[in-house]
Amino acid sequence: MADPVKPSERPEERTRTSRGDDVIETRVPARLDRLPWCRWHWRIVIGLGTVWILDGLEVTIVGTMAARLAEQGSGISISTTQVTTVAAAVYVAGACSGALFFGWLTDRLGRKKLFMLTLAVYLAATAVTAFSSSAWFFFVCRFFTGFGIGGEYAAINSAVDELIPARVRGRIDLIINGSFWIGAAFGAFASIALLDTALFATDVGWRLAFGLGLALGLVILLVRRHVPESPRWLITHGRADEAEKVVAEAERAVERQTGTALPPLTDEPILIRERAPLGFVTIARTVVARYPRRTVLGLALFIGQAFLYNSVTFGYAVILTQYFDVPQGDTGYYFAVIAVGNFLGPLLLGHLFDSVGRKPMIAGTYLGSGLLLFGTAALFQHGSLSAVTMTACWTAVLFLASAGASSAYLTVSEIFPLETRAMCIAFFYAVGTAAGGISGPLLFNSLVSTGNVSDTTLAFCIGAGLMTAAGLVEAAIGVRAERRSLESLASPLSAVGTTSA
Repeated sequence: MADPVKPSERPEERTRTSRGDDVIETRVPARLDRLPWCRWHWRIVIGLGTVWILDGLEVTIVGTMAARLAEQGSGISISTTQVTTVAAAVYVAGACSGALFFGWLTDRLGRKKLFMLTLAVYLAATAVTAFSSSAWFFFVCRFFTGFGIGGEYAAINSAVDELIPARVRGRIDLIINGSFWIGAAFGAFASIALLDTALFATDVGWRLAFGLGLALGLVILLVRRHVPESPRWLITHGRADEAEKVVAEAERAVERQTGTALPPLTDEPILIRERAPLGFVTIARTVVARYPRRTVLGLALFIGQAFLYNSVTFGYAVILTQYFDVPQGDTGYYFAVIAVGNFLGPLLLGHLFDSVGRKPMIAGTYLGSGLLLFGTAALFQHGSLSAVTMTACWTAVLFLASAGASSAYLTVSEIFPLETRAMCIAFFYAVGTAAGGISGPLLFNSLVSTGNVSDTTLAFCIGAGLMTAAGLVEAAIGVRAERRSLESLASPLSAVGTTSA
């Protein structure tokens, strides 16, 4: 094993020079980006990224168990429509509210404090949901479950992108966001057993389902305790010594795990001046006035994917039971197939977002999924599909759409300044999801529930049109962010220039 780099040879933060009382010189971003991939990074991925498994588990379980919750003897007075429309909309509304509230706190108080707090909120709400006995109580629980999950989106995506090296940021971010579908597949298979009245009583199985999320969340909480605060955030908040400690520990761990010395630094240091926390007005001015094209891009990507995914997630079981006479207890098998296809998209295509590039891959996945969905709509309208072939078509659509949807979170996390990163993720998630995630399930289910094939075809075409439109926006004004540092894509608002080493 090679000897570790000696302290005197390390491009250490201890040699930063003071240019006034509140200006420091730092190479923290460059030092993080040069780290080779190793177990240190896997700890971050497992501790932070696995939360999307919880989200996938939550949404899928509620969607697949809608009919069971509405049955007599379930222990809760609620209808299928209330579960698939009202509860879905309430969950998304909670997620939007949580994203904005916790996103604002994440940029002010730090990534680590908030990704611990948001998970705690999720765990508490999930545990209480299992004891629901009325529709209104169930709705309140779903709101606060979404509230915690929405906060996770802002805190986690900002932390992950600030800790992962630039050269692999695309594929890692896509795989992490795509892991939602691991939870979805797990939830689909679990629902098959939990819906089996030979195994669990009508009023017991759905309650145990929420316990699955609680158990997994507690495990993630234990791992997450060891994930460090973002050194980039620490630097901009005047805590350079803490940032140096985190980065130095990471460098030692990487050298120890890889057995080789780190390559020399070639990037110029940056100058950072600590500034007071930003208010909403400053953030809005930065996003809209300074980066208007990027704002349009983020909204287009989020609205398209939010409408498509929330519609399908909350409504596919209804399509199977209503148009193809699939028994309620068997819908989980079909949804599990779709979930696997969704995860394979980011997993197999993710590396192309770093090699081929963001712009062609994002535009290609959005446009490709939109065109495939138009084709699926045409086949459905002509009565050419069965439950199996419909599922195959949707799996192909979502193989591409999943990679595209995951890249929406990656995009808005990359293209705005560090001090606004969590709030930007929250803003685009909230606005896009409010436009597509609340209206999507309501419109989709209202069209599907009519039993009219043409109405369901129209629902498919609306989703396809929004994805296609978002792909065209990406093709026109997308940002080539592959393998570039976050600071080169959007200079921190606290940056005061660069200096030579």
